[in-house]
Amino acid sequence: MISTPLAQRLREAGLTWTPVSGDAFQVAGPEFEGDVFTVSDMTIEAHTYSTGTVLGFNGTTEWALDSVALNDAVWLPREDQLRDMLGSAFVMLERVDAAAGIEYDVTVTVDGDSVIFVSEDPAESYGMALIALLESHR
Repeated sequence: MISTPLAQRLREAGLTWTPVSGDAFQVAGPEFEGDVFTVSDMTIEAHTYSTGTVLGFNGTTEWALDSVALNDAVWLPREDQLRDMLGSAFVMLERVDAAAGIEYDVTVTVDGDSVIFVSEDPAESYGMALIALLESHR
């Protein structure tokens, strides 16, 4: 799972989210820091109205939360979702035994150039690559 700061940067870069079952998210705000929720047809459902999408908390007793506007949620996309969003820009993922430990290099094509994004977590590398791709299309 990607870090919250990276998820926020993706959002700021223009990544939009249409919630589906299995998606992870955090509620924006310090009182929810560290709490990760999962969209599920049984407990947290996405409800779309003409005024926007809300995430409804169905029958959860541990939270005094009925719903959260989609704008107040930060999506934490999975590695496979990030890779899929890179589309044809994705070139490869490489696991590298570096001096400091294992790292994951994601190579993408951005504006005709091959660019490599490196992290100790492949999802983070994919996320950084997606930010670059989104920002190149602004």
